Amino acid sequence: MGKVTVQERGRCMKGKLIVIEGLDGSGKATQAELLCEKLRERGKKIRHISFPDYGSDSSALVRMYLSGKFGSAPSDVNAYAASSFYAVDRYASCKKDWGQFYEDGGIVIGDRFTTSNAIHQCSKLPEEEWDGYLDWLFHFEYQLLEIPVPNIVIYLRVAPEVSQKLMTCRYEGHEEKKDIHEKDVEYLNCCRTAADYCAKKLGWKTIECSDNMCMRGIEDIQNEIIQVLKDSTVL
Repeated sequence: MGKVTVQERGRCMKGKLIVIEGLDGSGKATQAELLCEKLRERGKKIRHISFPDYGSDSSALVRMYLSGKFGSAPSDVNAYAASSFYAVDRYASCKKDWGQFYEDGGIVIGDRFTTSNAIHQCSKLPEEEWDGYLDWLFHFEYQLLEIPVPNIVIYLRVAPEVSQKLMTCRYEGHEEKKDIHEKDVEYLNCCRTAADYCAKKLGWKTIECSDNMCMRGIEDIQNEIIQVLKDSTVL
């Protein structure tokens, strides 16, 4: 057997990156946290990451954008500029927090990732430009910035009307607390179209989370997530 190079050894040690994706109010954080708990119970090494990383200075531009400092509507910042805000936040998070854990074989559960840029920024562009934008986005983050590529993306599909209801409950009726994405129903409807397109084109695993305008139970959705991971041989 030939000698194993440092590069080859590094590839063998790499862990798994599982991304939970979906529209605002789809339950991504809840499902990601629950998945972490379930996998830790099985003795797995787990790190939970969430984007934007609001506790870090690296999210400053994202926070300015979402609070309306660059304009009151999502379209006031073009898809490529907004993408760069989020990409830099992910790069910093990977470098200073979870990158080495992943390289050493740990399992990273992501609540949002590059895939969120795909959904939210495609919605700002004409549909005929989506493929070109997606090619640019993944080349920028995964190749130029060398951010890890997810092993699997699980898309929590929820009707926009249901997610709006859930967000209103989250903010206890205080609509002014919503960011510029969450306030814009037309934009969220465009995001739903973009998310469905990305899921089909990019091979994301779709889980239907609402039925007859109501959310399915948290454990019910979680059980389907775990089954998808098993069927995909990610776990």
